Amino acid sequence: MYLIFRLSIILLIIRPMYGQGFWGNEFPGSKIEYDPRTYVCHKADTPIIIDGRLDDDVWEDVQWTDSFVDIEGSLKPDPFYDTKAKMLWDDNYFYFGAYMEDPHVWASITARDAVVYKDNDFEIFLDPDGDTHNYYELEVNALETEWDLMLLKPYHDGDKVALDSWDIPGLISKVHVDGTINDPSDRDRGWSVEIAIPWKALIGNFRSKTPPKEGEQWKVNFSRVHWDVEIKDEKYVKTDNPEFNWVWSPQGHIYMHFPQYWGLVQFSEEPPWGDEIKFNRSELDQVKWALRYIYTRQRNHYFKNQRYTASLKELNLLDRPVEGVPWPPKLMVTPTGWEAELILKGNSVFIRKDGKVWVN
Repeated sequence: MYLIFRLSIILLIIRPMYGQGFWGNEFPGSKIEYDPRTYVCHKADTPIIIDGRLDDDVWEDVQWTDSFVDIEGSLKPDPFYDTKAKMLWDDNYFYFGAYMEDPHVWASITARDAVVYKDNDFEIFLDPDGDTHNYYELEVNALETEWDLMLLKPYHDGDKVALDSWDIPGLISKVHVDGTINDPSDRDRGWSVEIAIPWKALIGNFRSKTPPKEGEQWKVNFSRVHWDVEIKDEKYVKTDNPEFNWVWSPQGHIYMHFPQYWGLVQFSEEPPWGDEIKFNRSELDQVKWALRYIYTRQRNHYFKNQRYTASLKELNLLDRPVEGVPWPPKLMVTPTGWEAELILKGNSVFIRKDGKVWVN
């Protein structure tokens, strides 16, 4: 992630929010079209050996994701090194594989739960129920150093939200370097990583410790942090340039902690070598995105007026912001903030002041 932005986050954790803005400014709206990447994750029908190489037979039939793009999407040029990922699952694990093209593979951090993104790294973000709260982050560098944490909510929605002491029980992560690590005398091809996260590790943010059901969809994203380096005294040395942030599903902002922008992964019981499974576009995801307009407008209304409003007119949201979504919502000011409700096929979909969205 962008270093200056990360430093701002650290300051945020130890200081209160400025009104209801975004680090003392108006809350940013979407800068790119909402079009999250999608992926069908098939069930593995043979065991997977986690060694970082992605050469098990079962991986051969698994499609790669789209190549990663800049975190700001179309606002910035495409990355100059390719990054792709694959996903599988079975009754015990959610599997991830990624390959990162890189002519200079290096890493320096060896302590678990250190700030791994100060090295080049690969990162996974999981929000199983898509409520933007209680989600997971895992970072791994080329030395297999892990940093895993649970976030009770995004940093901008509260303080002391990151549970850095939380570890993923049963986590397996392995790296394979296609070249030589920390050796500037040759040119590498890249590095790959294989990761297995047990379902039982996600019980804190999941309906049970069992695998997902056929057709179930999760909010997922990946990030690759890449730093410019130069060679001094036969060693890699980071330059003073800001890092690059390359992701699967673009955020439109240099900030990964907008889970609403993450991609959608649909689970299938079918093996990867079977018939093609169609990704089902989610009506619920579109409703959640429409409610996000209210969230952003309410934050900025409070920032300007020091109060919330129950008026869609004041929020300039009389017109439907997302095509095909039922509108208008029921909007109410509560003793602790505000809530909004939309009805989808007889179910109530809510969003509230701190951004949490849920279905009743």
